[in-house]
Amino acid sequence: MAATTLNSVTKIPKMELSSSSGPVSMPVIGFGTAADNNDDATLISAVLESIKLGYRHFDTASVYGSEQALGEAIAEALRLGLIPSRDDLFITSKLWPSEAHAHLVLPSLQKSLRTLQLEYLDLYLIHWPITVTPGKGESPFDKQDLMPMDFKSVWAAMEECQRLGLTKSIGVSNFSCKKLENLLSFATIPPSVNQVEMNPVWQQKKLTEFCKANGIIVAAFSPLGAKGVSWGASDVMDNEVLKEIAKTHGKTVAQVCLRWVYEQGAAPIVKSYNKERLKENLQIFDWELSEDDYDKIGQIKQHRMMLQEELVSAHGPYKSIEELWDGEL
Repeated sequence: MAATTLNSVTKIPKMELSSSSGPVSMPVIGFGTAADNNDDATLISAVLESIKLGYRHFDTASVYGSEQALGEAIAEALRLGLIPSRDDLFITSKLWPSEAHAHLVLPSLQKSLRTLQLEYLDLYLIHWPITVTPGKGESPFDKQDLMPMDFKSVWAAMEECQRLGLTKSIGVSNFSCKKLENLLSFATIPPSVNQVEMNPVWQQKKLTEFCKANGIIVAAFSPLGAKGVSWGASDVMDNEVLKEIAKTHGKTVAQVCLRWVYEQGAAPIVKSYNKERLKENLQIFDWELSEDDYDKIGQIKQHRMMLQEELVSAHGPYKSIEELWDGEL
């Protein structure tokens, strides 16, 4: 199971990854770099500001188009002395479906490392539990390019990446309990992390319980509902129950959401280029939600926001949304 320690400098707790090669600690709040439009200069500035505030965990992916800017920001942070070494950071990237073929896993990771100007990642994730024809990775995918993933061979290639020291740990993203159970049945190195959509409007209770029981840390993307992105919504930030709880504690709705995710034992991945919001997002560790708060949050109507219909096809591995998520809707 994951252990939590406190970094005395930044005051950001860390989670110890249970199946990594050697001790690896992941700060419980990550700075996300996914966006519909990534402006390099804005991202570099935001990353540098976040490092000054204490952020040490940065989440990217080959598909985000943010690896190069993140790498430049890290290099600049080192040059300015904002961090003593690259080892001070926790960097995550992800394997895109068009590269989720056994022979393409290592080259894909190596490409990400070159783009990031790094020698290793702290965590490398399979982005989606599906494979797409090589070279056909532009989203939305053509339905004829969707194919079942050869989980065994792809995961074996992920394990080899860890053994080579190119990533300290490996994991998955958007995997259901059923898909995790399948992976655990043959994995030599079990996944350290499953990154999924999680917030008070989509609480993922079944999945988080499964992950805890199997020593897998849940990283939560869209902990605030991803308002402003193409598939996101204001359902979380405009929720009246959460507004009431925030008012009671003298906090923002965002802080209530992040505190709730943290109290579930998960690690929220937040994205903001606003200095004040970046600060606010870190101010969640010196207070707690009450039992009454939990009762109210437990009554919020649940629904998943990111359905990812483009992965569903009559001729692909998932014939319906129910199949894609194994009924976790």
